[in-house]
Amino acid sequence: MPAEIVELLRSSPVLFAGLVFLFGLLIGSFLNVVIYRLPVMMERDWRKQCAELAGQDAAAPTTSKGGVSALGSTRDKSKEPAFNLVTPRSRCPACQAPIHAWQNIPVVSYLWLRGRCASCKTKISARYPLVELATATLSAIVAWHFGFGWAALGGLLFTWYLIALSGIDIDHQLLPDSLTLSLLWLGLMASLFHTGSDSGFSIPVDPRSSIIGAVGGYLSLWLVFHLFKLITGKEGMGFGDFKLFAAFGAWFGWQMLPMIILLSAFTGAAIGIVLIVLRRRGREVPIPFGPYLAAAGWIALLWGPQIVDRYLHMAGMRGM
Repeated sequence: MPAEIVELLRSSPVLFAGLVFLFGLLIGSFLNVVIYRLPVMMERDWRKQCAELAGQDAAAPTTSKGGVSALGSTRDKSKEPAFNLVTPRSRCPACQAPIHAWQNIPVVSYLWLRGRCASCKTKISARYPLVELATATLSAIVAWHFGFGWAALGGLLFTWYLIALSGIDIDHQLLPDSLTLSLLWLGLMASLFHTGSDSGFSIPVDPRSSIIGAVGGYLSLWLVFHLFKLITGKEGMGFGDFKLFAAFGAWFGWQMLPMIILLSAFTGAAIGIVLIVLRRRGREVPIPFGPYLAAAGWIALLWGPQIVDRYLHMAGMRGM
């Protein structure tokens, strides 16, 4: 990138945040695909593995984003249609009409088409533009907070991962290893490029804090899980939560973990009580913990040190 452009982006936070907002709309469109297709891809893979173990054919009808039928068979893999984050092309789930490029412009196309398919006029879920807008907005906030530099890039990647994980967990109560573990490894590898002061909070953290944070994040929720199961006989959370919390430890260090878990638990409890009171969810219906954990992790990314300092000050522990 030319030095003049780099200097312009560094000196103009508004311009940098605006460009990131526009780019975030495109990323949000891609995250919609990830949220829908990744669980389908995982299910197809599980069916194939089970069929191979049982010595049977795996015919697993699934539907891509837009309703593309994808029948898989282990007998003839050469005829199995490709299904991933790129292929097949998006189609309308109702009429199977292909979605053209002009119909897939983030937010704009949804408003232009008035939230309906251009071919059959079937209503399109408002979730797609909402994810795009949320991704763009959160990305712009991260860009404004960190300014142009490597810290902003790390914060953006972290944010995009959290949006995808939250969407999948809401739909399927599942946090895929392909996302949680790659986020964990990214945090560990980023710590190798730590250049900040050991006395202050920075992204990425130093390798020692990152490694201890990853181990501590996983083991802490693992112990809570087994203690809860021992007492109640029920599983209070999934293993994906352990891995996501370990990823937070890798990115922020062990020092931030208590604040993140307390904030996520408080948020989850408050929203869960509201849903129960409004009778939108019974007490026996499990509530995915991943989105609350992700929200707490994103808050820690931007304002974690300030929150910890304010708490210590109010508790009278700062300056002792």
